[in-house]
Amino acid sequence: MYVHNDVPEEKQEEKKLEVVVNEAKSSAVPITVGHCRKECKATCAKSVWTVGFSESIREKCKELILDREAVQEVMQRLLDHIERGLKKDTQESSTVKSYVTFVQDFPNGSEQGKFLALDLGGTNFRVLLIELGVNHFEMKSKIFAVPQHIMLGSGEQLFDHIADCMAQFMKEEKLIKEHLPLGFTFSFPLKQLGLTKGILINWTKGFNCSGVIGNDVVQLLKDAIARRGELELSVMGILNDTAGTLMSCAWKKQNCKIGLIIGTGCNACYVEEQKNAEFFNEPNHGSDHVVINTEWGAFGNDGCLDFIRTAYDRDVDENSINPGGQIQEKMVSGMYMGELVRLALEQYTKEGLLFGGKGSELLSTRGRFYTKYVSEIEAEPLGVHTGCMEVLKELGLKHASEQDCVNVRYVCECVSTRAATLVSCALATILNKMNNMDVTIGVDGSVYRFHPHFHNRMMELIRQYTKPHINFELMLSEDGSGRGAALVAAVASRVKS
Repeated sequence: MYVHNDVPEEKQEEKKLEVVVNEAKSSAVPITVGHCRKECKATCAKSVWTVGFSESIREKCKELILDREAVQEVMQRLLDHIERGLKKDTQESSTVKSYVTFVQDFPNGSEQGKFLALDLGGTNFRVLLIELGVNHFEMKSKIFAVPQHIMLGSGEQLFDHIADCMAQFMKEEKLIKEHLPLGFTFSFPLKQLGLTKGILINWTKGFNCSGVIGNDVVQLLKDAIARRGELELSVMGILNDTAGTLMSCAWKKQNCKIGLIIGTGCNACYVEEQKNAEFFNEPNHGSDHVVINTEWGAFGNDGCLDFIRTAYDRDVDENSINPGGQIQEKMVSGMYMGELVRLALEQYTKEGLLFGGKGSELLSTRGRFYTKYVSEIEAEPLGVHTGCMEVLKELGLKHASEQDCVNVRYVCECVSTRAATLVSCALATILNKMNNMDVTIGVDGSVYRFHPHFHNRMMELIRQYTKPHINFELMLSEDGSGRGAALVAAVASRVKS
């Protein structure tokens, strides 16, 4: 079973939101932050920040705004955890594991040929064909479904299904007789032991295939390809979506040294000197560097971020499927941003500060204030509250006033700007650690793509906390999880030859 390429069903809502956000970006009127910025010394961005919010709401939201001292403390603690994660003696005690990916070679523009990529990370997976030449890039792809019975069946069933779908794709593209290199993006918790060896730690996202946890998923894929019999494929590398994002951008910008995902989840990878990565145990191909997967979403699992967490953060964590885990991710990512706003709005309503003290059943329903609402509300031109009023009506708050809309937007801005601050100071920590003069940061994820001001806030905030001599830019990744996998295969093939 497959779904035709281009736009999977679950992406339709994102496409609609993209139209709203793009329209807002062209019509928004930048203004100076003013009152909030002067009094709380916040690290919020200077542009597109609402005015006219209630003094009582401003006071309540102070706990959601990080001052410079708090940010610098977060940066120091993150650096400590990254460096501990790189070392054999201290990795266990670090919440930022700094896993070695074994990707040590990068695109240089000379890669040529046809390469396959397999992108498995949810209920759909993709097979991609990428053709590279001198100043030439062509990509074809197809999306296939993973039926529920396969998601909960045996590992052999899963990988046989994947091999069957790859064979179907290759027949349609008339590639069945060709011997092709394959890159494999596998977006589940993985312990990598080499570029082509990765042990599954645990399943997530509704998968529970037997016989896979604790085993090498690359070998399971190879076994399925062998059982199929007609496929001539060489698996050249396995990677996660952050490494794919880095590699995808590095094909265009060879100074891309960081890959960031800020969407449903949040994670980053970066290029580290091999001598600092004690778990790297392969021969140096000459780059002297290797990509490190920080897994920084778990930063704070030991309590080191408790000094900036709020009651809303604790509520989100306690009611999540993994209490005590992925603490930093729960403060910044799209999976939780809307719920953080909802919890704040619910509390302020109980205190009589919003909606005349009268809430609604939906406002009190967990998960009902979607993160897309945050983007839609902040996308409106300042002083326009049509979209916000529609959102509030959807939540059963038809009695909301214009002043309520101003206040709701301000709460959204505080939560999203705190997220941008935490992501940006983490990137600044890595930039300062690397100390390269000129770095491109490859970025992907729904929050970055669809929040109307996240990019601008990140640019301002990273600049504030990065050493003055370091130049950087943010580059939107084009299909990092697919294109990046194929590029890993292309680079590995170039190095091998």
